[in-house]
Amino acid sequence: MHYYFLQIMKHVSVSEATRLNLPFAFLRSRKPASARAMGKFSTSFNLSWMFPVDSGFYYLMRLHFCEIIPDLIAADYDRVFIIFISNITADPVADVIRWAGGPGIPVLRDYSVFVPNPPDGRQTKQGLFLALHPNLDVKPKYADAILNGLELFKLITSDGSLGGTNPNLSRDPNSLASNKKSPIKGSPGKPRVLFAAIGGGVSVVLILGFLIFRWRWKRRVKDTGASGSSSLRRFLLEEIGSATANFDAKFVIGTGGFGNVYKGHIDNNLTTVAIKRLNPSSRQGAREFQTEIEMLSKLRHLHLVSLIGYCDEKGEMILVYDYMANGTLRDHLYRTDNPPLPWKKRLQICIGAAKGLDYLHTGTKHTIIHRDVKSTNILLDETWVAKVSDFGLSKLGPSGIYSHISTQVKGSFGYIDPEYYTRQQLTDKSDVYSFGVVLLEVLCGRAPIILDLPQEQVNLAEWAKKCYKKGIIHRVVDPDVKGEIAPQCLRIFAETAINCLKDQGIQRPGMDDVVGRLEFALQVQEAAENEGGRPDPFPLHMHGGDVQNMTDDDTDVISESEGDQD
Repeated sequence: MHYYFLQIMKHVSVSEATRLNLPFAFLRSRKPASARAMGKFSTSFNLSWMFPVDSGFYYLMRLHFCEIIPDLIAADYDRVFIIFISNITADPVADVIRWAGGPGIPVLRDYSVFVPNPPDGRQTKQGLFLALHPNLDVKPKYADAILNGLELFKLITSDGSLGGTNPNLSRDPNSLASNKKSPIKGSPGKPRVLFAAIGGGVSVVLILGFLIFRWRWKRRVKDTGASGSSSLRRFLLEEIGSATANFDAKFVIGTGGFGNVYKGHIDNNLTTVAIKRLNPSSRQGAREFQTEIEMLSKLRHLHLVSLIGYCDEKGEMILVYDYMANGTLRDHLYRTDNPPLPWKKRLQICIGAAKGLDYLHTGTKHTIIHRDVKSTNILLDETWVAKVSDFGLSKLGPSGIYSHISTQVKGSFGYIDPEYYTRQQLTDKSDVYSFGVVLLEVLCGRAPIILDLPQEQVNLAEWAKKCYKKGIIHRVVDPDVKGEIAPQCLRIFAETAINCLKDQGIQRPGMDDVVGRLEFALQVQEAAENEGGRPDPFPLHMHGGDVQNMTDDDTDVISESEGDQD
C-alpha cells in the first residue's frame, strides 16, 4: 500500500488508530456498486464534505475509489480531478483508472492531516474538510470527480491517548462521589434555600462573565474579519514567530506595500508555508486582511492559491498560505537572474492563470472581481502550476439588473482598466484588461511601464496595440523566446492579448473565451513543433490579424531599460 501524506511523517499503521463513525458509508464489497459524482455542473462547484473531529490529533483519511461505469470511463485521463484536504492540495492529478489499472477495480489512497487545537489550547470539535474538483488542465474526457467511500481514523498520540473533548464532564471531583442521600441536620428548609441562593448567585456571575467574554471575542473576530472562516486554522503569534525565527529578514521571500512575505515551517517543520505579514499601521491593510479571509476561506480551485490560516493576535494581521516554490510569474520574465522560461511553459502558465480568473468570474455563486491582476499576483508551485493570489482588493460583482458596481479605483499602475479608471464602474472585464497586460508581459519579457524608454514605448499596452495595428507585433517579442514561437501561435496569442485591451469592456472577451483561445494557441504551437521541430524565427509578417511576408528590415526589437516601474 502506498501512503500519500500532506505532511512528511513516519509510516502509520491502522492498528494504531481508531475508526470514526461518519455519515458517509464505508465500502465493504470488493466491487462497489455506487459512488458520489458531481454531474453536469461539475466545473462550477466542488464535491465536498465537512467532518467534525477532535482537535490536537493526526487523522488518517482513507479514500476509496472505483470506476464503475466501464462503458464511459475506461482509460487514463478519462476522468481526472483534484483532492483538497483542509485547504491544502493533497493530490492535483487524481486518476482512478491510472491508479487501479482499469475500470471496476477498487483502489484506495491514504492521506494524513493534523487538526490543531485553537489558540487557547483547549481540545474542541473542529471541521476537517474534504473537497474534490475536476482537473481540466490535463484535458480529461469527462469534467467530473468521483468518490465511492471514505474512512477516517484518529491516530494514537505519543502517550497512547485517543481522548477527545467531553464537555459534559464536571471538573469537580465531589461530583463523582456517591449520589446517596445524606441526612441533613437542623431545619430541612433553610440550608437548602441558602445553598440555592448561593448557587444561583454564582451561576448568574458565571453566566454574565461568559456572555461578556463571548461578546468581546465576537467583536474581536468581527474586527479582524475572521467571521466565516471556520474552515481556516487560527495560528498563535508564538507559532508564527517560531515558523519565521521571529520574522528574521533572511526568511523574506517577497515584499510590497502590504508588508513582507516569509518562508516558514509549521507543525514541527513538517509543512512549508508562505506567511504574509500585513503592515499593522495601514488602515487599508485591515480591510484587505478581512477581504482575503472572507474570499479565500470559501474558494477551492487548482489555479487559486490556498489560504491555510491566519493570525490576528496582538494587533498583527498575518495570513498563512501554501508555499509556492517557484515564486511569481514576473520572477521568471524580467529583472531576474532566473533562466528565461521557454515559450511553451509560458503558454501553459497563462492558461492556468486564465482558468483561475474564469473560475472567479463564472464558477462561484456570485461573480468575484479580483481587481489586482498582475504578474506578481500569479504564483507558481513546484510543478509550475499557476495560481492566482492576493485577493485583498477583490469585490463581489454586480447582480440582478446591474451591469457594474460603482467603486473607488484600486489596482496597480500599468494594469488598471482605463474604462474603470475614468468611469469608476467595475466589471469582470476590468480583470480581462489587466490579464491582457500580463499576456503582453509574457510575450515581451518587459514591465508594463518603463519610464526611461521613448514616450511611445513607455506604456506596454499602448505600444503593443500600435505595433499590432501596424502589423509589426514581432518587434516587441522577448528575444529569449523569439525563435521558439510558431507564427500562427504568435498570431493567436497576440490577437487574444489585444482583444483583452479593447477600450470598451463590452468589446473584450470573457475569461472563458480567453482560456479557449490560449488553449488553441498551445495546440497550434505543439502541432508546429511535432511537424518540423522548432519553427523558424518569424518567417511571416502579421498585419491586423492577417499574415504576410516579412522583410529583413522588420526584425528590429525595441530596447529596454532597467528603470522600469511597476
